[in-house]
Amino acid sequence: MSRRRDAEVAIRCTDLSIARAGRGAPSERVVDGVSFTLGHGATLSLMGPTGAGKSSLAAILAGSNEQGLAVVGGDAEVLGIRVRRPGRAHRELTYYTGYLPQRAGANLPARQTVSELIAEPITSRSRRVNERALAVRIASLLDELMLPLGAAAKYPYELSAGMRQRVAFARALILQPRMLIADEPFANMDVEARRAAKKAILRRRHGYGMSAVVVTNESDVVRDLDTDVLVLRGGHAIAYGHGTEDLLWTPSGGADRRLIAS
Repeated sequence: MSRRRDAEVAIRCTDLSIARAGRGAPSERVVDGVSFTLGHGATLSLMGPTGAGKSSLAAILAGSNEQGLAVVGGDAEVLGIRVRRPGRAHRELTYYTGYLPQRAGANLPARQTVSELIAEPITSRSRRVNERALAVRIASLLDELMLPLGAAAKYPYELSAGMRQRVAFARALILQPRMLIADEPFANMDVEARRAAKKAILRRRHGYGMSAVVVTNESDVVRDLDTDVLVLRGGHAIAYGHGTEDLLWTPSGGADRRLIAS
């Protein structure tokens, strides 16, 4: 697939509303009327309290087929691809977008090796794979994220929580995505590993214009990645701006600095 750069912006979100259906219960709106744009090569941090709708928004933008989650109003385009009823374009959306869901490291399949896990976004799409070139790419990602090359042959249960999270991170980057959507990507990582993971994002942003959406409540992530910020509460956007010091708060939201003070 060729790389899409025909869209004017990386993400255009227009009055987007998302609902989640519970088992035997009516659907509940978890995101309500959210609008924003994200330029190519830019990064957006989604911030807010637990239950604000951050993870649901990230999953929909990534084209995730998470059960019970659906767009019920408005729309969004990611790299020019609509997330509401994308049809055949869904395959393109998941190709151009690297997705790191919440607790990605903890939920890695136990019966695949690290090498197989990282390679899966490639091997699941094509049977004609240059094994040597793929092994080199995997080794490069392991090294970039400060993982030993010997980890490639190990299984997730043989690794620490921080190492598993970096394996999931590498998996999200294996296709050299134009868009990275990462939900709490630095969970369980120590200081050095976090620094390496942040550099991996910046390297791709400056190298070929990768855009990113990061779910986080950590102000140092916003600062180090130099991100725009969208603050959600109760499914509503209550603040937007660049960095945590220059936010425009809605009158109903109020400037609650505690939401971004982590």
